[in-house]
Amino acid sequence: MSMRTRLARAIACGATLALAASLAACGNGDGGGSSDDGSIHVLVYGDATNKVEKQIVDTFNKTSDVKVVLDTIPGADYQQKLQTIINTPQAPDVFFNWGGGSIRPFVDADLLMPLDDFIAKDKNLKDKFLPNVVDSVVMDGKTYGVPMRGTQPVLLFHNKNVLDKAGVKPPQTWDQLLDAVKKLKSDGVTPIALGGGDQWTTMMWFEYLYDRVAGPDLFKKALGGDKDAWASADSKKALGMLRELVDAGAFGSNYDSVKYTNGGTPALIASGKAGFELMGSWYYAQQLTDAKEFAADGLGYGAFPTVAGGKGDPSDIVGNTNNFYSVLKKTKHPEAVAEFLKLMYSDEFVKAQLSIGNLPTTTNTPQFLDTSTSPEYARFQYDLVAKAKNFQLSWDQAYTPAAMTPIYQAVQQFFNGQLDEDGFIKAMQALPTE
Repeated sequence: MSMRTRLARAIACGATLALAASLAACGNGDGGGSSDDGSIHVLVYGDATNKVEKQIVDTFNKTSDVKVVLDTIPGADYQQKLQTIINTPQAPDVFFNWGGGSIRPFVDADLLMPLDDFIAKDKNLKDKFLPNVVDSVVMDGKTYGVPMRGTQPVLLFHNKNVLDKAGVKPPQTWDQLLDAVKKLKSDGVTPIALGGGDQWTTMMWFEYLYDRVAGPDLFKKALGGDKDAWASADSKKALGMLRELVDAGAFGSNYDSVKYTNGGTPALIASGKAGFELMGSWYYAQQLTDAKEFAADGLGYGAFPTVAGGKGDPSDIVGNTNNFYSVLKKTKHPEAVAEFLKLMYSDEFVKAQLSIGNLPTTTNTPQFLDTSTSPEYARFQYDLVAKAKNFQLSWDQAYTPAAMTPIYQAVQQFFNGQLDEDGFIKAMQALPTE
């Protein structure tokens, strides 16, 4: 999802858990579900990329007797308003979401339709998408969504000129990153820009290092309610490595007073005051907007470094796997919905998404990468996602929304020293998993 989508979700979806209990209580009642005006209502997050959704709807409506009506809810209001209507007669038939924890309360409340019957009739609804992306909407062995926008893995960006001046090459290993930190610090620049004031930016460092050290199973166990996972030897090793990075001065000393969301850290990179920044792939487009010349000539990017002896596969990535369409169980037009979802792997869909800078996760995407706004960058991202043994959905999205604020607080407080290793472990063990 886009930066503004991520930010809006962070603002809006705190209401999810509060409504989860009521959803569970009335999920099987007769009052909920979508109304029937003879159409399929598709609800999406309202932003500038809606033009593609409108195009696909127009294509569908040209040949379908049952028409699709596209409804949008602007930005920060999306998640809260979705919660309000999802179990009422005004509920959509199909709705945009982030997978993972964002739909878990709806699955638990038995409001969503498993798409396995659709997939049984059309294998392409699963086979035409990268499997490690679809995993984000597989719950209890059932599939609850179809990818419908673009993927956004987290990459390690850098200022090429800053690195060259300090005699530093983009790090392939953790030890090389630590060495780069020392050299950049000696050269008078902040080694790594971090918008710690946003908190979720700090979380990305935990996500990657936990995967590199422990592999994906530790987080999967923790997400499933195994509190011992957070207290494991691998968890403590990852925390120790993060502490070493912070104590080495990698992020400077004022990172909690700096933000990514107001353009603070991108400006540090573009102006040559910092060397690296770990951020979602939307960062390239932002630098292209804010510092066009730098983005064209001075911005570099690469995968997160490997960790010697780590259990995580070097190809593993973290970030936003995609956005998804999920279907309400009470839709009156399931056959038409199934036909509409098929357009999400069409050539038209792929070309339209690429034209606005999104990177679809369909298997036919490589055919059209040269039509992207930034072909080389798009191909790098797609190959990274396609080859990844595991694509870890961001922690704040994998957990239910009620866990978002506690996660942010824990990662920030560990970085700034308010929490020690045991304090962080206890904070993570206390997270709600349902």
